Amino acid sequence: MEEQRERIRELTELLNRASRAYYQEAREIMSNLEYDRLYDELQALEQETGIIMAGSPTQRVGYEVVSELPKETHEAPMLSLDKTKNVENLVDWLGDQEGLLSWKMDGLTVVLTYRDGELFKAVTRGNGEIGEVITPNARTFANIPLRIPYQGELILRGEAVIRYSDFTRINREIPEVENQYKNPRNLCSGSVRQLNAAVTAARNVRFYAFALVRAEGVDFANSREQQFVWLKGQGFEVVYYERVNAQTLPAVVVNFAGMVGESDLPSDGLVLLMDDIAYGESLGRTAKFPRNAIAFKWADEQQETTLSYIEWSPSRTGLINPVAVFEPVQLEGTTVSRASVHNLSILEALALGEGDRISVYKANMIIPQIAENLTRSGAAAPPDRCPVCGGLTKVVENGDVKALYCTNPLCQAKQIGSYALFVSRDGLNVDGLSEATLEKLISAGLLHSVADIFRLKDHREEIVSMEGLGDKSFEKLTAAIEKARDTTLPRLLYGLGIAGIGAANARVLAKAFSYDLPRLMDAPAEELTAVDGIGPVLAEGITSYFAEEEHRKLLADLLGILRLEAPEETPEKPSFAGKTFVITGALTAFANRKEAQARIEAVGGKVAGSVSKNTDYLINNDPLSGSSKNRKARELGIPILSEEDFLAMLEE
Repeated sequence: MEEQRERIRELTELLNRASRAYYQEAREIMSNLEYDRLYDELQALEQETGIIMAGSPTQRVGYEVVSELPKETHEAPMLSLDKTKNVENLVDWLGDQEGLLSWKMDGLTVVLTYRDGELFKAVTRGNGEIGEVITPNARTFANIPLRIPYQGELILRGEAVIRYSDFTRINREIPEVENQYKNPRNLCSGSVRQLNAAVTAARNVRFYAFALVRAEGVDFANSREQQFVWLKGQGFEVVYYERVNAQTLPAVVVNFAGMVGESDLPSDGLVLLMDDIAYGESLGRTAKFPRNAIAFKWADEQQETTLSYIEWSPSRTGLINPVAVFEPVQLEGTTVSRASVHNLSILEALALGEGDRISVYKANMIIPQIAENLTRSGAAAPPDRCPVCGGLTKVVENGDVKALYCTNPLCQAKQIGSYALFVSRDGLNVDGLSEATLEKLISAGLLHSVADIFRLKDHREEIVSMEGLGDKSFEKLTAAIEKARDTTLPRLLYGLGIAGIGAANARVLAKAFSYDLPRLMDAPAEELTAVDGIGPVLAEGITSYFAEEEHRKLLADLLGILRLEAPEETPEKPSFAGKTFVITGALTAFANRKEAQARIEAVGGKVAGSVSKNTDYLINNDPLSGSSKNRKARELGIPILSEEDFLAMLEE
């Protein structure tokens, strides 16, 4: 018994630490599968011994409230759901009733209250007893109605989530890999609980209703489905569901499984809810679970395989992540051969080494993970040299997590941002060469300067063997690179990443020096400051850049590869010379604002981002709109032009 008591204490502390890391600190110290396994072990020990420690995760609901947001006690405790991984258990639970099977969405539960047809209050689930008031933030959710037709008091619950596509977009805008969000759930939690609602608004949080708590005076014919239908009529998006009975339930679960990989909304299982409201409520509740609903978690398909080796993958911040590469296996219908190990702490906990027999699975049927190391050789040791640059590495401990870093500030992997800028749309415009692909190429030692991009055709064998690439990708990539060899000096100047030289200044400089790069490279600061828009600070940055021998060698290399074309000159129009334009609203005559900007600059004008006393024209196809730029332009007496007006000016 003493051994069991000690194990209960150990599991309680370990699981609580993992929960704090995941829910409050946006990091992982164990996999979802490992957490579930330990949780089930703790629950079984508690039932066997009758001992439950204070703070046991089997007794808690939700996260602890730790922010500075206002707090509020819920009218009734918000319980979590009992769960199963067995479809037969779902069928037995449903019995002869009919139910609604829906996604169990992976975000943050929020309670909304409407009064007199308007959103009155929004509160997070919190710890189940006390939540945080986030009303200003909820008003910025992308799909939430601020006013509804119903005028009585309405209380409903739903999940605030961030879609995978938005999660990827937001992470792409964060250059430091260690500061990127680990999953949409962490990002959503941080976004919803912001003290600044403007941050929430920028994250494109969405709300999906999954339970109606109260709607005075409305008859729902004793049906949860009728509540969902009514909520849709009020303007809410409800969680996707299908009506089921014991006979149809297994097939519908299979249908949901097939949709997991295609869904843009994060989920971690399914929820089965009794449709009969009165019957469901008559079942009552336990201390932690209501009995009118049950959660279904995917029984992760696991396969045994052999670990081939640990690949050490450097990132732009110097963080070197361990990646397990193993003999390919089939999981959830796809071939898998790699899984992130996340950090040194997890690598050590799994005791991984080449040749170990490991069990792998896909977390939530999507992300490859190692479930268990069956042989635990512990032979994998972190390298003392960076695999990209050969610089010394060091182990950094942050709390209870250890990570490996490259100490060389000039490591090519740390220059990923400069490579991405070089191939960007305004740079050399190499279509399809993403940051993720660049990181793979750099980690493989194929890129030591941006000029090496044009030599990738010589590394076919290495590239086609990389995950996510292959023969077809290689052909597309090399074709795009070959196309990018025909370029212009403004594109090259922008792509070099010279401090302060954006696309507009690159065009101005190239034109001022007659598209003669050697002349520009040798230009003194006085000649540069004579160019419109180039002040002493920018001039100093340009001369300093071209003074470095390393940069001159790179440019000599590039000039031997690229075919620089001088663009056809568009004669400047006196009516546009020195005039400043601001562009706002949707465009129809131009593909985008950059195209319109290029047209303005080609005839001698400038483009600014905001309206001021120095603005000469505002271009907006909706001159009567109440936008802030329109209001400002009217206050300052600045003409507002439609695209048609602007094009007519060009023809004059």
